[in-house]
Amino acid sequence: MASTSRLFDVEGFYLEQSRVLLGSSSNSLRSKGRNLVADRVSDYLEQWRRERPDLDAAPMGIVGRIARAQELIARSTRAYFAAHDLQSGEFDVLATLRRAGKPFTLTPGSLARSTMVTNAAMTNRLARLEDKGLLARRTDTENRRSVLVTLTPEGLALVDEVVVGHLENERALLAPLRPSEQRQLAGLLERFLEGSGDSSETRS
Repeated sequence: MASTSRLFDVEGFYLEQSRVLLGSSSNSLRSKGRNLVADRVSDYLEQWRRERPDLDAAPMGIVGRIARAQELIARSTRAYFAAHDLQSGEFDVLATLRRAGKPFTLTPGSLARSTMVTNAAMTNRLARLEDKGLLARRTDTENRRSVLVTLTPEGLALVDEVVVGHLENERALLAPLRPSEQRQLAGLLERFLEGSGDSSETRS
C-alpha cells in the first residue's frame, strides 16, 4: 500500500502560494493559504461589480472556481503519480486495464476511447509503459490485424498499489467538504455534465 507520506502536500501548496503573494513566512499563513484561491476569485468578482455593476458576474465565479479546483487537483495528482515514476496518462491506461477485469486485456482503440485521447497519443503511452515492463502488446490470434494490450504481473501489482494512494490523495483534496456536501457536489456536477451534453466516459 502506498504511504500517505508520499501524497502531495495540499497544505504545503497553499502555504507556498501564500508566501509568494503575501510576502510572509508566519505560521498564520496556513489558514490564509487555504482561502487564498477562493479569495482571489472573490476579488475578481468584486472588481467586476465595482467597474460594471450592470453585469451579473456570478457565472464567472462558478466557472473560475471550477477551473482553479481542476488546476489544484491536476497538480496534486501529477505529483503523486510522479512519486511512482508514472504520468497521469500512464496511470489512466493501467487503471483502465485493471478495472476491465481478468485477463486485463483491451485493444489500443478501446483504451484510447476510454481515456479520451487520440490513437497516436495512446500509441506513445503504450510504448512507454511497455518499456517499463508494465504491459505487453501482442497480435490477436483471432484477428491478425488487431493488437491486444495486457497488464504484466508487475503492472498489475503497481496499479493495485498506486490506486490506493490515489484515492487517499483524492479524499485529502475533498477533506474541506463534509460527506453530505461531497455527495451534493457529486450530484450537481453530474447534473451539470448531463445538461452540457457531455457523453464522455468516466476516467480512472
